[in-house]
Amino acid sequence: MNNYSVTYSDFTGDPYKDWIPTDQTKGASKILQWAYETYGDDIVYACSFGAEGVVLVDLISKVQKDAEIVFLDTDLHFQETYDLIDKAKEKYPELRIQLKKPDLTVEEQANQHGSALWKRQPDQCCYIRKIKPLEEALSGAPAWISGLRREQSPSRSKTDFVNKDEKFKSIKVCPLIHWTWDDVWDYIKENNLPYNELHDQGYPSIGCIPCTSKVTDSTDSRAGRWSGFNKTECGLHTS
Repeated sequence: MNNYSVTYSDFTGDPYKDWIPTDQTKGASKILQWAYETYGDDIVYACSFGAEGVVLVDLISKVQKDAEIVFLDTDLHFQETYDLIDKAKEKYPELRIQLKKPDLTVEEQANQHGSALWKRQPDQCCYIRKIKPLEEALSGAPAWISGLRREQSPSRSKTDFVNKDEKFKSIKVCPLIHWTWDDVWDYIKENNLPYNELHDQGYPSIGCIPCTSKVTDSTDSRAGRWSGFNKTECGLHTS
């Protein structure tokens, strides 16, 4: 039985709520150090391999070389995303990067729910292909890491470093809350990190192929997701 200092059942608030970081990583390095000291091998980073993702992978590799990283492989991602994961595996050979697939293949989902479920009921598609697999990946995990930033969207603006996650009954650690979109890209360029080439082609946020579209002019880093729907989240970060 592990005795973690912060757990879902006894959560009273972010221990870093009033801390104003002044270091170069805006607190991210210290929070990751705390997270791995607190939860050890039991914490999981659920990585989408977006721009924030490659930053966190790099920062995590400096704190915990053999950290567990889970990518939710919906079988609907761009080839560029899979290529990036291959590059990350090459660059960080000690990290345990695993691709977690849903129980249903795309074909099985079509047989059960009708073809192109994402066009009719994107929330249900996200549940089958992302939320349920993450529930399985986090089963028994006391905490997980996410790349949420406060400036990404109104729904993310109140995110703390350490959060009680009602959806997955876990602790959600968000090291990048104070980072701006420019901070993310400055870090990628300064450290010569591999990143998804689609970012250079007008895709600020990259998810599954059917639900990701090119953006011509937007300062919204979540623009281009679920175009035509009143939806900006897959559901992983909403209770």
